[in-house]
Amino acid sequence: MEVLSPLISGHSVSVSGRAARTGNRVSSRAPCTSHMLKINCTFFGSPVSSACCGQGTKIRRSYQPGQAFAIDAAQGFDYESIRLHELQMKNRLKVGIVGFGNFGQFLAQRIVKQGHTVLAHSRSDYGAIARKLGVTYFRDADDFCEEHPEVVILCTSILSTESVLASLPIQRLKRNTLFVDVLSVKEFPRNLFLQVLPSEFDVLCTHPMFGPESGRGSWAGLPLVYDKVRIRDGPRTERCRKFLNIFESEGCRMVEMTCEEHDVHAAGSQFITHTVGRVLGSLGLESTPINTKGYESLLRLVENTYSDSFDLYYGLFLYNKNATEELQNLERAFDTVKSQLFDKLHSILRQQMLMKSEDSKEPNLLKSAPPTVKTLLLSDNKNTAAPAVKGIDVNINVTSNSKSVPEVLSAKAFQAKAESEIS
Repeated sequence: MEVLSPLISGHSVSVSGRAARTGNRVSSRAPCTSHMLKINCTFFGSPVSSACCGQGTKIRRSYQPGQAFAIDAAQGFDYESIRLHELQMKNRLKVGIVGFGNFGQFLAQRIVKQGHTVLAHSRSDYGAIARKLGVTYFRDADDFCEEHPEVVILCTSILSTESVLASLPIQRLKRNTLFVDVLSVKEFPRNLFLQVLPSEFDVLCTHPMFGPESGRGSWAGLPLVYDKVRIRDGPRTERCRKFLNIFESEGCRMVEMTCEEHDVHAAGSQFITHTVGRVLGSLGLESTPINTKGYESLLRLVENTYSDSFDLYYGLFLYNKNATEELQNLERAFDTVKSQLFDKLHSILRQQMLMKSEDSKEPNLLKSAPPTVKTLLLSDNKNTAAPAVKGIDVNINVTSNSKSVPEVLSAKAFQAKAESEIS
């Protein structure tokens, strides 16, 4: 055993031999000339106090359990960096992205940042963008598949998924390739993968519940839904874990559920969100000087949904069997709200007319069959359609002075006349 002289006096010392690693007494070949020499040492950040005298050296250490505090002198100065590189290489995946549009680029940027190798293929030429992101781009699908990516992610639109998958020369891929989709519907790609892909391929259905806008800064707390549809045991399970770790390491909230469960929840949340966003976007809402927080939320909703392509929205409707029912529920809910408004108006008008009839000197006021609330709400423009009103119709006739011909009043005229008579 040997205690080497400090590299920098009073700060660092290198000790070789088993005794140094176990903390046993280490003898010195030459006794120290000083009566007591105290050396403060640091091994990988752990403070080490060393005291030596003529009889030998005692090393007292304080360190956390399992923490390395000494390196064999035979190890190179770059030992740690080499070990770290080996660990990174062990966890590195070769990921291929098919469909390098906005969402494909969005995913590629994070995957490259984590040290994985990313390949990309798309019908359009994204070569320049891919080079900036550190992605190897292939215009030819055969060249892409011959690179044998371990994981292939389909980042296409819902409507084009089937045709894009059919165009891939999957026979050039390895038979243990993992196929992943990131579509907003799940039953459709699951059934498509199981029908088209060879049985040797693994299948993982995922849905990042965020996009380039909502996930622009951080992915922390954003949900990632996944279903391990067909994952073989052994190394394939580990590969699936590595891929999911891409999202987990970014702070995503990992939610495992079946494709059927996902589509039920998505129809009642994502599809309704996009529907309301498109309705509000069609209204042309704009910011005002007196915006409330609620109105600001509506503007953000329009910003996050209305700018998406209509094909995305149509795909949410067409390929989710639960979307039609949710759309009908939304229509019924809107009709209910309208009915509540007009029923309330019906009640107020009826009360006003009854009060007037008690004080009126005209006994004929309530004898004739009056127009309904539906008629009362008609504007002066005859082409304006009146809304349907549920409830009991209140009939009121206002006769003209010339003849007993009923006069149909507009809503504004009726209100003005009623106020003048009541006053």
